[in-house]
Amino acid sequence: MTERIAQAFRESAALKEQFLKEHLQLVEQVSRALARVFDRGGKLILFGNGGSATDASHLAAEFVNRFRLERPPLPALALNTDMAVLTSISNDYDYADVFAKQLKALGQEGDMVLAITTSGASPNVLRALEVARRRRLTTVLFTGAKGKRLAQKVDFPFVVPSANTPRVQEVHITLGHVICQMVEEILFEAPGNNS
Repeated sequence: MTERIAQAFRESAALKEQFLKEHLQLVEQVSRALARVFDRGGKLILFGNGGSATDASHLAAEFVNRFRLERPPLPALALNTDMAVLTSISNDYDYADVFAKQLKALGQEGDMVLAITTSGASPNVLRALEVARRRRLTTVLFTGAKGKRLAQKVDFPFVVPSANTPRVQEVHITLGHVICQMVEEILFEAPGNNS
């Protein structure tokens, strides 16, 4: 058992290293783009299903509350948190509409959308990204190896090169934390400290 435990940690670390080599510049680009969104009065809207839903909520909380720095709150919200909204849309329309309808109500030009789907095939995520494109929202995708086709339809695609869902999710939450840290540093640290 100890070897299987160690192997899981090694796989996670190796995948993060591989991901970093392929996406380092993109992480910087998205961090700067999101800092501009906040600086111009826009917001970050996140969504996903299952573990990705909790990642969306977790990251929204990091922006609204704080991550590492004491600073003003940043406007971020996860679309998977309001039970009344989720269940009414699912009941009256279809579960595939739960994020799209909310995005129609809440998304405004100048906002950024962060969609999280390890499979890249979640119908509710796909529909919401269609709404985001029509509304000219900046789109960011966290996905796994199966999401390569969807990645071609967003502004900033992060494709973790694995189909192992737990390992993909581990990269996603690290990625979200790093982006949050970079945004805080860009917006709130003294000039010269964010190179």
